[in-house]
This record gives sequence, C-alpha cells and structure tokens, in this order.
Amino acid sequence: MQTSNMALFTANAETIRREFRWHSSLTKKLAALLYAQRNRRINCDSIQRCLDLIKENTGVFSTFRGNMVLSIATLLSLSPDPHLLFQETLQVYALLKDAKLRSSDYLVVAAYEIASQTSPANYAAVVGRTRAFYDGMKEKRFFSTGQDDYIFATMLGLSDLDITEGVARVEQFHSRLKGEFQNRNSIQALSQVLVLGGSDEDALCCVLALRDAFRAEKLRLDKCYTLPTLGILALLPVELNTIVRDIKQVQQTLRTKKGFGLWSVSKQELLLFAAAIVAGDYAQGVEDGTLTATLSTSITNIIIAQQVAMIAAISASTAAAAASC
Repeated sequence: MQTSNMALFTANAETIRREFRWHSSLTKKLAALLYAQRNRRINCDSIQRCLDLIKENTGVFSTFRGNMVLSIATLLSLSPDPHLLFQETLQVYALLKDAKLRSSDYLVVAAYEIASQTSPANYAAVVGRTRAFYDGMKEKRFFSTGQDDYIFATMLGLSDLDITEGVARVEQFHSRLKGEFQNRNSIQALSQVLVLGGSDEDALCCVLALRDAFRAEKLRLDKCYTLPTLGILALLPVELNTIVRDIKQVQQTLRTKKGFGLWSVSKQELLLFAAAIVAGDYAQGVEDGTLTATLSTSITNIIIAQQVAMIAAISASTAAAAASC
C-alpha cells in the first residue's frame, strides 16, 4: 500500500533529518508525521522560528524547553498565528498548574491541546473538567493513573461527555480489558480512547479481533506504546482484514526507507507510524465530516501522547545510565 501520506511522511522525514542536530530522531520523525497528517511539506524554517519564539518567552529551565520542545514548535508552525497560539498555550498552562496538575512534558502538550481546540472563554471550564476527569480516574485506578494521563484527561475534558458517566465508562472498559492485555497504563489509555470514540461492546470485540489478527501476522500492536492505537483502528468503518493488511504493507515499506532501518527505528515506533498513516488515510475517507475531524484529531493526539511516553522512557533510561557511570 503506497499512500500519499506515507510518501509525504518519508519525504518530510528526510528533509528534517539533517536539521535540528540537538534534537532526537524520534521527535524529528514526529514533526515529519504532523506535517504529513496536514498534507503539507515540512517547513524547517517555520519550525525554527517557533523554537526561537518558545526560547524568547520562557526561562532556561522551563518545561516548554524540555523533551517536547521540537514537537510543540512544529505544532505552532502549523498554526496561522503561532505567536497568539503560544501565548494562549502559556495561559492555559498556568491554569493547569493552578489546578494542581504537575509540570511535565505531558502537561505542556495538554495546554497546547486546550489552547488550540477551544476559545479563551472556555479555558477555565475545560481545565476544570480535565482535573475532574483526572481525579475520577485516579480514584478508580490509583496506581494506573499518573502524569501520562494528562493528555487523555484533556481530550476527555474537551469533549461533551458527562464526567461521572465518562469516568465510569473508562473503568468499565478497563475492567473488561485488564484480563486481555498486560500493561496497566496502556490499558487505561486504550480505555480512554474507546470512551472518547463513543464505543460500545462491538468496538471492544473489534479491538480484541484486531489484536488477534495482528498477532497472526506477527505484528504486536498490543504492546505498551501501540496498544491505544487499537482503539482508533476499531472505530474506522473499514474491514478488519483490510486494516491489518494495509498496516503490514506500510510498515514493510517504511522499513525500506532511509532513516527507518532496524538501527534507526524500533518495531513499536515503526508500527505506531504505520498505524497513524493508515488510520489517517481512512479517516479522511469517512463521509461524516464531524467524524472525520474527530478521528483525525484523536489520531494526532494519541500519536503525540504515545511519543511523549516513548521519549520520557528513553530520557529516563539515559539519565539512569549516566548516573550509574
């Protein structure tokens, strides 16, 4: 399967590969994907201007200058008014901090999501809903709920879901799935995706059928960083076997491209990109415009959330290795 998004993604990845030398290849590929998902060729000059914008408006030790700075700069560069959006993101970040959510890469992304998806008049209400969703999930699953849930709590806060009902449904899906998968944090994220998609028992069955179909092809989307994508794939109005076939083909094709070899990209990362490309292509083909927008936004947010988790894990292991030297 050769999709326009895949061709654009690999072209973008090659363009950005030599730029931003002090940033990880993982965040550069995410930047390439974010542009491809908007059907745009990557603009490194625009991203650099947004990096400068962030540095000019934050302190040396600001969380905004952390692991996700290139990703935030990329998202800002895709906006028609990066300066305004960044000021609004800083405003939302302060509100989230006032709500006693802790500074982290996840909170930076959460602030951007709110600033980019609703108006300033709604910021306080969405922040309150985000905190309420987070507290509700924390009460139900104390050890499974942490800073890595900030982005999904924000997505729930931005929705029109009733808080009590939404938290109950997350718990319902979590209880149903915990016997099927191993990683508790990923099960929680998958449950949140299913609730955001308005899923029912049929979608839950589709998730399990997709898992088994991917396993039969020796593709493990049921691992830590890729498990939540099964929730998005289950929402697509596409035959299960077609989804599995297309993701396998995209994954195999990507592996042959420069910068995507075994030494450059892990299996989980490659599958995450392949799933995002295929899901994005099919989301654009959905006749319901509202559903298309919902799916496209959810795909982008989920990919970002999982990339933040990957980057955080890599940074933690690197720091631990340095400390032991």
